Amino acid sequence: MKRNVTVTRQESLVVPDVQNPFVHRLHFGILDKIQIVIMSVTVAPIRLLLAGMCLVLAWPLAALSLAFRTEEEKRKPLTGWRKAFSGLLLWLGRCVIFIAGFHKIKLRGNPASALDAPVLCAAPHSTFFDTIVCFMGQELKSPVAKIESSSIPFLGTLIQFTQPVFVRREDPNSRAVTIQQIRERGQSGGAWPQVLIFPEGTCTNRSCLITFKPGAFYPGVPVQPVCLRYFNKLDTFTWTWDGPKAFACLWYTFCQFNNQVEIEFLPVYNPSEEEKNDARLFANNVRAVMAKHLNCPVTDHTYDDCRLMVRAARLKLPMEAGLVEFQKLHQKLGVSSKQMQVYLDKFCKIAKSGHISLEEFAIYLHLPKSQALEEVFALYDRDNSGTIDFREYVIGLSLVSGPANSNDTIQFAFQLFDTENQGYISKEGFTQILCNAFKMNTQDVQVLFDKVDSDKDDKISFDEFKAYAEEKPEYAKLFKTYHELVQGNGHVENNGTPPKAKFD
Repeated sequence: MKRNVTVTRQESLVVPDVQNPFVHRLHFGILDKIQIVIMSVTVAPIRLLLAGMCLVLAWPLAALSLAFRTEEEKRKPLTGWRKAFSGLLLWLGRCVIFIAGFHKIKLRGNPASALDAPVLCAAPHSTFFDTIVCFMGQELKSPVAKIESSSIPFLGTLIQFTQPVFVRREDPNSRAVTIQQIRERGQSGGAWPQVLIFPEGTCTNRSCLITFKPGAFYPGVPVQPVCLRYFNKLDTFTWTWDGPKAFACLWYTFCQFNNQVEIEFLPVYNPSEEEKNDARLFANNVRAVMAKHLNCPVTDHTYDDCRLMVRAARLKLPMEAGLVEFQKLHQKLGVSSKQMQVYLDKFCKIAKSGHISLEEFAIYLHLPKSQALEEVFALYDRDNSGTIDFREYVIGLSLVSGPANSNDTIQFAFQLFDTENQGYISKEGFTQILCNAFKMNTQDVQVLFDKVDSDKDDKISFDEFKAYAEEKPEYAKLFKTYHELVQGNGHVENNGTPPKAKFD
């Protein structure tokens, strides 16, 4: 009789409420399509033209303000005549927002000054339109931006005028430099503009708040949480990894009569001493406050999940197959980003549609179905769905097969096959065990033997056996499970039994 075996569920590894926050689909009704067609030949081109004119007017003002600065001046906030154009550029930015269809932005709460809250923490981050926050209040905000954005023709100059905190991803010291810059600005007594950061680090579909990156919280300065909400029935704003492209979002939004957004400034969050010493705790607590106001769940997805999504797509798997809440698995299981990519490549070789069935699991291990195989499969299948997704596969390798694949287990399994204590596994001994234990036919045994026998000398040495066991750690758990079944039942139903002494 098959036993219902499951791995002990850890609350820290349960499936998230929102399994894919990086997907967005637009569903156009007949009226929506008619509206877009009409607006595309009437209002939208005019909006695009007027917005472009405002940017053209803004560029020379920004360029003049930034001209001929010394290296020392670049490290200080704009003052004097260089800052004189700030009000006009702020107004032009608001004009662009109005032209884009955001005719009435609803503001809630009280925006804090740079002295009271050096950092603005805005979420959820779902679109490039979120930069509207930069133009709210009495002065422009300084966003955290990639250094590459400073070299974008035309727009790069406008971005530099906001005096952003640039991040150099290729520089291993970039995070330390960014933290130091935020700390210095926070201790400047309000001389610098507020730093605007989107701590999620990437765009989502606003169904949840993903992990906040701790970078902006390391300085330990007060932050003001800012909640963003969009209300249009047709959501043309959301720009995710799996959804409409940037220009499509822009154009569809320009084709809306009125775009509704609400920006809520929550009370300033002053960190405790414990939070100042633990940036991740600080970030998680701020996220919890924002999630409560937004009435949405939190998940442990990160930008690393997006990278795995892209890799999954390249491997011809569904993009969502790569979503595993990487940060959580990294913390709980110690799986690195590089290991996760290796696991995904391996998963792709087994799964054909983003999930591993029992049949695919058997084919991958070159084994027929058996009770022992079903037992191991059940250990991986954490939700008892009958298939194994990539997240379950990673957890299974880490909690099931990995621990089972110890040197002692490998040594035990090798001795099991080495029936005559020759120091190597012969083809006869290999065939005898696998045919008896799993009812494999001799042809399948030959294929598996050839895979393990890397030097093709018709003998499997311990090193060859160990190398293959490390490549496929599922075998270790499989034989341990089979051994336990034999010891517990004295037989394996419908699968024959090798002499029990060989397993003792």
